[in-house]
Amino acid sequence: MIMNTNTSSAFVMITLLILLIIPSSFFIDAEIMDYPSFVNGPNSWRNTLSTGYSFWESGSVRPILVSGMFACGFHCSFVDENCLFAVSIGSSKDNFDFSTQVVWSANRKNPVQMQALLELTSEGKLNLKDANDIVVFWSPSTPGKSISRLNLTSEGNLMLFNETNYIVWQSFDHPTDTLVRGQRLVPGQKLKASVSPDDPIEGLYAFAVSRGVFTANMDLNPPQIYYERPVEDNNSDNPYVEFKNKRFGSFYVGDSGSFIQLGSDGHLKAYELTESGWEGIDLLDLDQCSYPLQCGKYSLCSKEGCTFCSSYSIGLKGGYSQPIYSSLFSDTIITSEICKETCLKNCSCKAAIYNLGYCYFLSQVFSIEKNYSSDYYSNSAFIKVQNYPEKKRQNGAVIVASTLGAVLVVLLICGLFFLRAEKGFEEAEEHCLDNMLGMPTRFSYEELKNITKNFSNKLGEGGFGSVFHGILPLGSDVAVKHQFNFGAVNKSFIAEVQTIGSIHHFNLVSLVGFCAESSNKLLVYEYMANGSLDRWIFNQNRDLALGWQIRRKIILDIAKGLAYLHEECNQKIIHFDIKPQNILLDENFNAKISDFGLSKGTPGYMAPEWLSSCITEKVDVYSFGIVVLEILCGRRNVDESQQEEDMHLLGLFKRKQEEGQLMDLVDKCSDDMQSNAAEVVELMKVAAWCLQTEYARRPSMSTVVKLFEASVDVTGGLNEDFLNGLTLEPVDTFPSIVLSSMLSGPR
Repeated sequence: MIMNTNTSSAFVMITLLILLIIPSSFFIDAEIMDYPSFVNGPNSWRNTLSTGYSFWESGSVRPILVSGMFACGFHCSFVDENCLFAVSIGSSKDNFDFSTQVVWSANRKNPVQMQALLELTSEGKLNLKDANDIVVFWSPSTPGKSISRLNLTSEGNLMLFNETNYIVWQSFDHPTDTLVRGQRLVPGQKLKASVSPDDPIEGLYAFAVSRGVFTANMDLNPPQIYYERPVEDNNSDNPYVEFKNKRFGSFYVGDSGSFIQLGSDGHLKAYELTESGWEGIDLLDLDQCSYPLQCGKYSLCSKEGCTFCSSYSIGLKGGYSQPIYSSLFSDTIITSEICKETCLKNCSCKAAIYNLGYCYFLSQVFSIEKNYSSDYYSNSAFIKVQNYPEKKRQNGAVIVASTLGAVLVVLLICGLFFLRAEKGFEEAEEHCLDNMLGMPTRFSYEELKNITKNFSNKLGEGGFGSVFHGILPLGSDVAVKHQFNFGAVNKSFIAEVQTIGSIHHFNLVSLVGFCAESSNKLLVYEYMANGSLDRWIFNQNRDLALGWQIRRKIILDIAKGLAYLHEECNQKIIHFDIKPQNILLDENFNAKISDFGLSKGTPGYMAPEWLSSCITEKVDVYSFGIVVLEILCGRRNVDESQQEEDMHLLGLFKRKQEEGQLMDLVDKCSDDMQSNAAEVVELMKVAAWCLQTEYARRPSMSTVVKLFEASVDVTGGLNEDFLNGLTLEPVDTFPSIVLSSMLSGPR
């Protein structure tokens, strides 16, 4: 009996141990084993929720491959369901809490939605497509090499192999904002921080290694460095720096660091998983005020906090410094007054730092640091601001005298103009362009002739010049705009170089370079492979008709670009001519706004206040509303091919609303648009909100963006009352009153 009792007790204890151990460890292992570490092609995967539950999906990851702590698949935002094809690191703090973090992503500029498709084709191509299987959002560059297998290593490296088991591409060679253990950073590569923790698009902060030195900088032209550090243990035979053995070059990371990430605030941190989640240790030995955007642009950073610079103060005395500048008078001792006056006359100087007889120009003004060291007691920061002179009453005598003086001055200027106008103005203009700091590349006319093959491939032509396709020496495609006409073009040219050259946003067409030689004025833009929006929404070819998700994304892209121009630039910029012809599409159908700086308005897109009152940024909001309707309806705002009562889209829009037949307006060339007609009609209400006759009733573009991103809820208020405020006839007259402080450039 004693033996039987011991045996029974032992059996019960073993059973209890099995019941306690198996539910957690076996469940976790079973979930991990469901996912392979490699797959062979051809194959495809949809971005959909699985029927079962996994710890990876609780961390917002829908895996395709899993290896150790890493998963490769769709990493989606809990907020708006935007998804990245990414490699994520995951770790469970206990059996019920699983945390993930993206360490590499393929499409950070082009998030996909639910039902997106990743396919490894029989032809050896890896394509990330939209839900309609049409638009390719990302594909790795493997020229002449086919892909037959995807493999995820235990270090988190996504590797693509060909049929002979040769590596044709790997994610470790294309870092985003993060490095994992075992990964290298080599010269020519850089970590690029995201715009914000919730927005994966590339921001300005960058981190790189070159010639044995780590640098953290603002990725401008030229880069503006805010941190440097030697790579102390770097071997001259190995110019790269590897994250291993508790170290990353001269940075000590220790055992706990799972990955290193450059944050959207410019901090470089080594992260480990703690009870409260992923926590980072800062690797840069900088105080807070040394980060260029700690307090935002045009602000003072001190130990007391952040202070915004007053627009009424031209000089800020005291110990102010900023580690981002270009020296103008490197070997010359000058006075602070000369420093200030020279900055005022320089085309691109936004501010000047004066320190003990030396003057430094800033082409960008980020947070300015207040330095308390006694060595900086004589520093001054001069910030260029707009001058608002007070109006004074003048008596008749003064007016007469001023008028006569003005006439004499005009006659004198005219005489000088006929004598030396062409040469003098051109030299002055080119001198101004030469002195612009941080501007795009300046090309010679001969270089651009070679790039464009003697201007042989014309892409289009407008009122300001012809546009030609070109290829830079390193292989990048560009669009070269050859400006023509004499006189006003010079002003427009300078305006566009000054404006666009200093503005960087994903939804604005980038200015790559320019040429200014005598009468030859050319602008070099990034190439947009799919041309202008009008060619896609106004054609009646069903094969070329854009689907609902693409059109919705294009509308959001336009809104983001306008919100940046209106609210995020140093000076508010109004485009004045938002229309489909000025919206360009890249190879992935990302929309980018072009021609700000040259625009003057197009009949049919102009807001009603052009006729009578002062102009605000709401004229762009009105034009945006017109473009949204055109995108959704697939027809022009004014279409003379229609019957007379249907010729004007706004009139037709209001009539269909009154009849309760708005769905009749949805583009019939696209079956996808028709199947999503209810959502399309809801977006028509947003367009109606933007088209109010009273500009004060129109939303700001930032509000429109928030509406798309579901951070504000205003759709309930977009009822029929909004349609009662529409202007039904297009405006075709130019304004008489314009606020010059808001223009994108001289007109």
